[in-house]
Amino acid sequence: MNSVVSLADKLALIDGHWAPHIVSRVNGQDVKLVKVLGEFVWHDHPDTDELFLVVSGTLHIDLPETRHTLTEGELFVVPRTVRHRPVADQECHVLLIELAGTLNTGERTDSRLTNPATWL
Repeated sequence: MNSVVSLADKLALIDGHWAPHIVSRVNGQDVKLVKVLGEFVWHDHPDTDELFLVVSGTLHIDLPETRHTLTEGELFVVPRTVRHRPVADQECHVLLIELAGTLNTGERTDSRLTNPATWL
């Protein structure tokens, strides 16, 4: 982990959607990359905030009462326990930061979308 991480090189290794990959770890937090497309499931994370940073594309973060739209270079933090749903109308590349071991669907299980993060 004492090396430079090229986000572009790591993203080129990812061929699916909604399957996060860990590229680094800092202070007990996983730094993950993921490609997203379509609607994710509504979920929350009871034990951790979740930071979304758009590397490329446009990402919508739906909250119960509002929608936040992020474009390249913008970030948004979803506080722990807040229900949310990421949505991407076209493929979007996202960097995530959250507590190590956090499952992408929180405490919800969805056979199509629940993916534990793996190292790239």
